[in-house]
Amino acid sequence: TARPEAPIQVVLTGHYDTVFAADSAFQNVVTRADGALNGPGVADMKGGISVMLAALEAFETHPDKARVGWTVLLSPDEEIGSPASAPLLAELGARGHVGLTYEPALSDGTLAGERKGSGNFHLIVTGKAAHAGRAFHEGANAVAGAAMIAARLHGLNGQREGVTVNVAKIAGGGPLNVVADNAVVRFNVRVPDKEAAAWIDATVRAIAAEPPFPGLSLDLHGGMTRAPKPMDASQTALFHAVRDAGELLGQTIAWKPSGGVCEGNNLHAAGLPNVDTLGVVGGEIHSDQEFAWPASFVERAQLSALILCKIASGEIDALKLKQLRLETM
Repeated sequence: TARPEAPIQVVLTGHYDTVFAADSAFQNVVTRADGALNGPGVADMKGGISVMLAALEAFETHPDKARVGWTVLLSPDEEIGSPASAPLLAELGARGHVGLTYEPALSDGTLAGERKGSGNFHLIVTGKAAHAGRAFHEGANAVAGAAMIAARLHGLNGQREGVTVNVAKIAGGGPLNVVADNAVVRFNVRVPDKEAAAWIDATVRAIAAEPPFPGLSLDLHGGMTRAPKPMDASQTALFHAVRDAGELLGQTIAWKPSGGVCEGNNLHAAGLPNVDTLGVVGGEIHSDQEFAWPASFVERAQLSALILCKIASGEIDALKLKQLRLETM
């Protein structure tokens, strides 16, 4: 943190976790033949942390820096939905005026504007074990029940505009001659707005309340982890200000909707207008082909530094942006 007593507070967030396991073979950063950096998290989003640091170092030389205080939160759990850092994000979002988050831009440099909301669920299916030959009908097959529930969940796709349900994993069972007495269905949902979030949550809970056949019990865990982030008045005004800053640097700034989610969703839900793709330009994230363009480190740091300077000078009215956001909550 710096200058927590300043009249304007900027919240900068990012994460240092990646999707790659500790024993993954994908461990090193190398330079590709075309000059791009290839490595785990180089774009998503350790490159963004580098951009954030450079921008703050530059901003700290600005003569009006005393008007702006800033807080940086680097979290270890963004890729799994921010279950532990969510309360901190909510606290900072409520307290701050503008948020800057350093997820990577899209491969063409475009920013993510409107974002869907997301939820993660785990449905435990408990059945009854029995010998698959001698006493098959005395058992209740949890794996079969899980498969039927997965089909019900998948069938929700297309029922409401913009809502998707991704059945990601079914686990359970044991030896082939034993009726399975346990299974778990893990799935993710994406929603475009609050109404859709309420609908999918209620629908999922209704499915979890009705075992597909006798002898099974269902136990649902999880829920909506990130609220939708619409392009409301505060977001629109902030993005226009970022676009104007980019023009001064010779950078073309555009944005488009995204089905992805990040800490920007959390900050917006807490009342903080924010831009959440201010990190490097790259692509193929969440794969061993993940890359970032070295030139974008400098360009994105320049953009964030200029945004901070404009907030300090009042050219970007952070207090007005915050008020616009509060009026839509």
